Amino acid sequence: MNALDQRNLVPEILDCLGPDDPRALRSRRDLRRINALMFQAPIMASLMRKFLAVRPARILEIGAGDGTFMLKVARRMARDWPGVELTMLDRVGLITPELVADFDGLGWQVKTFVADVFDWAEKAGGRPFDAIMVNLFLHHFDDDSLLRLFSLLRRMAPLILVTEPLRAGFALAAARLLPAIGANDVTRHDAAQSVRAGFRGSELSDLWSAAGGRPLEERRAGLFSHVFVGAASMPAGNMP
Repeated sequence: MNALDQRNLVPEILDCLGPDDPRALRSRRDLRRINALMFQAPIMASLMRKFLAVRPARILEIGAGDGTFMLKVARRMARDWPGVELTMLDRVGLITPELVADFDGLGWQVKTFVADVFDWAEKAGGRPFDAIMVNLFLHHFDDDSLLRLFSLLRRMAPLILVTEPLRAGFALAAARLLPAIGANDVTRHDAAQSVRAGFRGSELSDLWSAAGGRPLEERRAGLFSHVFVGAASMPAGNMP
């Protein structure tokens, strides 16, 4: 059996460091460059254009981090989608007033929440959002946790759009080359682990279906990314 045939979750160093730890600050800078090298923002923007036929009024991003990924997405979408209300959720408060001002300049209103995603989702009622965005976040959870999370999220929006690491040999080999761009030890460790915990095939579709949702698309995107899009409900004839 190939070592990448199954997901392998190992705690990532960045998750164990304080937000102001110098190694964490350096690693987050690295991650912004890695997001760019993976083309995560244009990939997400293309998914939004494909699956959201009209401008969403309210978007939720979970695992928002420092918010720079979604700002890059917003810059691509704001001309066609003015006036979006964006809720950004993360367990660590990294969103700065300067970044909120950047969104304001695009005409997007930002609300931030610092909370555990499970606790927050369990308290949120109804389906208040038009779409949920997720970038490089789901690979932190095992399948049982993802099933629980999907069961909560599909009650909150009709659509979820996901960009995650691709679990593939080429991606793992590329992670080992990160010293060439000056990535620190935290980034080098976590990048390799994120590939090993990433996704391939229909893994996210299977979990989304088990949670009662309807998969719309799951595939490789580029050299390093894996994307998934799911609708909140199954067709009427297939409802459990």
